[in-house]
Amino acid sequence: MTSKSYDISSLKAQALQFRREILETLETAGSGHPGGSLSAVEIFLALYGVVMNHRPSEPKWEGRDRLVVSKGHVTPVVYVTLANFGYFPKDELKTFRKFGSRLQGHVHHKVPGVEFNTGSLGHGLSYANGVAMAARLKGKDFRAYCIMGDGEIQEGSVWEAAMSAAHYKLDNVCAIVDYNKVQENGLISEIKGLDPLGDKWKSFGWHVIDIDGNDLVALIKAFEEFKATKGKPTVIIANTLKGKGVPFMELKSAWHGKAPNKEQLGEALKVLY
Repeated sequence: MTSKSYDISSLKAQALQFRREILETLETAGSGHPGGSLSAVEIFLALYGVVMNHRPSEPKWEGRDRLVVSKGHVTPVVYVTLANFGYFPKDELKTFRKFGSRLQGHVHHKVPGVEFNTGSLGHGLSYANGVAMAARLKGKDFRAYCIMGDGEIQEGSVWEAAMSAAHYKLDNVCAIVDYNKVQENGLISEIKGLDPLGDKWKSFGWHVIDIDGNDLVALIKAFEEFKATKGKPTVIIANTLKGKGVPFMELKSAWHGKAPNKEQLGEALKVLY
């Protein structure tokens, strides 16, 4: 059973809304990272809308599941998600990347709902392991989820953390790889290929689930499979599309760190209804 009941039509409509708000937030700021935010919308929506135990009115509730956003530069999708689920007022999205705002370019713990400062890549899974071990020591049943980028897992620290999670049989850890095949400077396959990615994780002792990461039903089923898996950590390889939903952004590394202007925003919004 899933953590909460859900209506797939409503979730799909909400995914479109998130994409619109991500682009509007970026255009207002004049900078940011659209591609990886757009590819991860369904992952965030499945987690906050259906899968995770969390209380927006009590961001530090001890029994909450923890989400570590290791690819911490995708703040547009993080902040849009948190605002829509009531962690802070949606009007605050207009302050994104502005001087004095708490909504800056990399996630940090002063924002309600953010667990850990990230953006410098390769650290999130180690922290998620620590959260999972703390839950075990305290006799608690909360889980640790960690969203990573595909370019990020080229870093050796990720694989050290993967070994540790398997060694300690942390079955309350779920890593999610946003496998959109594009990193800052080009295609993953041309810069440092990851395949066979699933076999690599299996060889490190993980339970592997390989899915379409932009399919909400597939994601929710994968997270339920994680909850039912005992004795080893789980990784969900979420095959997504960089820039999902905006044709002129899809699979384009040139949009890394680049916000749409008003004309481009208008063009994108036409296809997101």
